[in-house]
Amino acid sequence: MSKRRTGIALVVLAAAVLAALIIIKLVHREDGGKNEEGAVEMSVHTGKIQRATLHHLVTAYGFIMPEPAGLERPPAEAQVASPVAGIVARIECLEGQKVAKGAVLFQLDSRLADVAYEKAKKAMVFAEENFERQKKLLPEGGTSKKTYLEAEQQLNDARSGLAAAETDLAFLKIKAPLAGTVVKINTKPGEAVELNTVLAAIVDLDRLVAVVNIPSREVMLVKVGLPVQFETVSKLPGSVVYIGSKIDEKADTVQVRISLPAGADFLPGQFLSVRIVCDEHSGCLVVPEASIIADSVGSDTGKIVLVEDDKAIWKPVKIGLREGGLVEVSGDGLREGLVIVTEDAYAVPDAAKIHII
Repeated sequence: MSKRRTGIALVVLAAAVLAALIIIKLVHREDGGKNEEGAVEMSVHTGKIQRATLHHLVTAYGFIMPEPAGLERPPAEAQVASPVAGIVARIECLEGQKVAKGAVLFQLDSRLADVAYEKAKKAMVFAEENFERQKKLLPEGGTSKKTYLEAEQQLNDARSGLAAAETDLAFLKIKAPLAGTVVKINTKPGEAVELNTVLAAIVDLDRLVAVVNIPSREVMLVKVGLPVQFETVSKLPGSVVYIGSKIDEKADTVQVRISLPAGADFLPGQFLSVRIVCDEHSGCLVVPEASIIADSVGSDTGKIVLVEDDKAIWKPVKIGLREGGLVEVSGDGLREGLVIVTEDAYAVPDAAKIHII
């Protein structure tokens, strides 16, 4: 029985200690964390006002495309089509191959055209010889003026026929209309093709542009020539080269074209995001975004909490650019190096005694 009574006594004692601890915590909470003088004490994380360069960025999304035609500048993409109907005899290129302008890409079956060319060439030789003979006989009276003119006409007709035969042969050699890379081949040897059948696509990969869509409310900030940052592995700069003049009613956006530097790691059809640098503030005062107490959502005014002599001081500020978790601030008495509360600043009462974590 003595052991049982001892156990009960220990349980009662533990319960009493626990109750005392709870009462102490409640009393401390009701006291509001005040010290003996009645001032609120708080432990906070702090940092310092710094100087940095911030940018006003407009973010947009779009795709990589070949550069369109410009003044005295051909487009960077071409669809290579057959100028005549025929049968593909040979393919003289490979997908991924770089080709020069005028390089032969496809050879159509030329057997009939070869026969026509040889026939036209012989007719040309005969007409030339006949004309020269009539030309010599005419002054001597050995031929009539009519026969001479007929020979001259036959020579002209033969020249036209030979030129037509040469053109028909040339049409069977399908050439690259621009220098670039063969990105697609749509046919194979032995296949019959019709007039205007697209056989291949060529793109000059050194002349690509990004076509992005800018919300209409932000397009007024964008100007031709502004620098552009690419959110990809490519660190090379670009710039705005064209701003559309029509709003897409369905998406409420305006199309903007951005130049890409040669050697950038992009391919046609690639999706990307860009940041257009519309403004830059160099050497401005900045604080962490979490330290700002805005007067309202989206407001350009607010407050920060300074720490001076271990006390919190609420300081009105004007809010500027935001970038990378930093916010530009300005106001009377602000300077680089001042200590500020960086986390949960809204919960720090003015004049509170500060313990820095």
